[in-house]
Amino acid sequence: MLNCLVVGLGGFIGAVLRYLIGLIPIKNPTSFPINTFLINIAGAFAIGCIAFAVSKNENIDPKLLLFLKVGICGGFTTFSTFSFETAELIKGGSEVTAVIYVVASIAVGVLAVMLPPIIFK
Repeated sequence: MLNCLVVGLGGFIGAVLRYLIGLIPIKNPTSFPINTFLINIAGAFAIGCIAFAVSKNENIDPKLLLFLKVGICGGFTTFSTFSFETAELIKGGSEVTAVIYVVASIAVGVLAVMLPPIIFK
């Protein structure tokens, strides 16, 4: 039960952060969903940093990891919005933008997860 509360608190924080960051007006002359893209990349980088920290210190409290990884990162990033925006791009006739969005989200997201060990050696 305590694990659920820890995840729930982290999820609340992550979701509120995502909402607030999503409110930041970004000039975007294209239909590319830049806000969600940046939020998901930031979340990928954050979980990469957490994984890197764990690799350097195995004594990290498992509840803290649940709070950070499942709670905050899970609440902050958004696969459902990514999927919805991709479907909307396709329905709206922006298939090329949809493909770029999917490929860039996956490729840059994976790179963002892999970046912390390179940066913080």
